[in-house]
Amino acid sequence: MATWNSRGLRGSTLEDLINRTNEKYAENNLALIQKVPTPITPINIDKESRHITLAYFEKKSTVDYIGVVQGIPVCFDAKECATDTFSLQNIHEHQVAFMEAFEKQKGVAFFLIYYTHKDLFYYLPYDMLRFFWDRAQDGGRKSFRMDELNPEYVIPKKHGILVPYLDVLQIDLENRDF
Repeated sequence: MATWNSRGLRGSTLEDLINRTNEKYAENNLALIQKVPTPITPINIDKESRHITLAYFEKKSTVDYIGVVQGIPVCFDAKECATDTFSLQNIHEHQVAFMEAFEKQKGVAFFLIYYTHKDLFYYLPYDMLRFFWDRAQDGGRKSFRMDELNPEYVIPKKHGILVPYLDVLQIDLENRDF
């Protein structure tokens, strides 16, 4: 069992940026995306502050976000990376399985990766992740490098939107064979 207090706040800045972006998208009737809460079982609660100080995950989480964009079901996970190499250890088998099943139901699954050292957001479509995942399962690299990624999926900066991923989602949709 994983403990909540050991890694629980990693990525919270990225999630804040995405949450604010999703609020903006909802205000403009562009998308309705919700953060999927991770179910936990509290073990220790500080009586003074009434904060949880230790908890266990009840079950494996699937993805961070799920919703709909102009009638298209989407799900995605948000990850941070501090180097040019992204370790696939940051992605879990149950997440890949969920995304695969989601795509089979005609949904769109992807990862938003924030390369912190470059202040760069990247949209990684499920099929690209699957290529890297299968390569690792077949004994290849257990990571992927930035120079292996399609530059078309770099999320450009946009005034007023913190993580403007809908523009790159549109590129992903145009590149798919439905």
